[in-house]
Amino acid sequence: MTHSAELTPRNERLLLLTLAGIQFSHVLDFMIMMPLGPVLMRAFGIGTHEFGLLVASYSFSAAASGILAATFVDRFERKRLLLLCLTLFCLATLACGLAPGYSLLLVARGLAGVFGGVLGAMIHTMIGDAIPFSRRATASGVVSTAFSVSTIAGVPLSLWLANHLGWRVPFIAIAVFAALFIAVGIRTLPLLNRHLARDKGAHLLSDLFGVLAAANHRRALFFSALLIFSGFTVIPYITVFAVNNVGIPLDDIPIVYLVGGSATFVCARLIGRWADRRGKVEVYRRLALLAMLPLLAVTHAGPLPLWGWLICSTSFFVLISGRMIPAMAVITSASEPRLRGTFMSLNGTVQSLAMGLATTLTGSLTTIDASGRLVGYPVVGYVAIAANILAIAFIGRIVMHGRPSVESVKP
Repeated sequence: MTHSAELTPRNERLLLLTLAGIQFSHVLDFMIMMPLGPVLMRAFGIGTHEFGLLVASYSFSAAASGILAATFVDRFERKRLLLLCLTLFCLATLACGLAPGYSLLLVARGLAGVFGGVLGAMIHTMIGDAIPFSRRATASGVVSTAFSVSTIAGVPLSLWLANHLGWRVPFIAIAVFAALFIAVGIRTLPLLNRHLARDKGAHLLSDLFGVLAAANHRRALFFSALLIFSGFTVIPYITVFAVNNVGIPLDDIPIVYLVGGSATFVCARLIGRWADRRGKVEVYRRLALLAMLPLLAVTHAGPLPLWGWLICSTSFFVLISGRMIPAMAVITSASEPRLRGTFMSLNGTVQSLAMGLATTLTGSLTTIDASGRLVGYPVVGYVAIAANILAIAFIGRIVMHGRPSVESVKP
């Protein structure tokens, strides 16, 4: 069997840039639902609960596919599996843009979640397989710029397309972009198959059981759930709150994402380097503590001018996404290398479940009153802070494989 060779600096850059482009496709596909909230609620005549189902359908489907993928993901070469999932994701996203009504859009969002969830797990699995621990947070920072670019360019452009050409056009554009990166990935992604050299278990569930049998894996998965839950209780309804409660005109929402995404883009790689130098656990804790301030601000704000909301929302974007960079390096490093694909698939399942539960909970805690204001959002902020505090306390219990002694943590 031919195994993947160590990457040259040039090939490592190409790998990370290609993974960032693929990440951009499925992150934007998920993210665009949040700012499109007011548009879709008006187009379909739906409330916060029905809109929450649109967001949660993606997450719950991604969770189900993650469980399925965990039974086979470590039995296939990484590149081919990633490109297959990207192709199916592209078709599902195209179906979202062609859906004739709410019900079929709900189904199409679920299908996009099935393949998008596996994509997210495969991207971080490939980082873990190809990048040494000493550079892993920096690598995660490069791939995490996909979130920033989708916020800077993807969301504003998608909103402009939706406002001028209809809500379907952004989904069709994302499908076209994903198709472009299928071609790029065929040329630039390396074969990653060292994990195939080991003996396979007697049945498909052996790897899954192997992951769940390790206490350190379970601790990392629980931390991952807290990490996502603490952000996604707030994120899906932030645009609805900004428009209905803070008084930001819908036409100014692209500016909010442009400024927030630009700041996040600048900070992401700096945070990755900082985490590799100072320690991933320490940097995560500092960022997560700081994140509680804008988290409170964006859930409790009253009417504000645009510049005031930009301060709140930009600091929220930077810190909530910034803490993900060292956190994902810790989570990826928690797994045994031979089971990393299975572990990251389960991690994707756990994160998707946390997203879906957080979005559904927020939908049940909030309502739109007679004046059109979103009611109950401050309570959502308190729930998010509680989960964030638990995550800060819990990260120190995760053991990282391949870490240097400077990053030792309590087992």
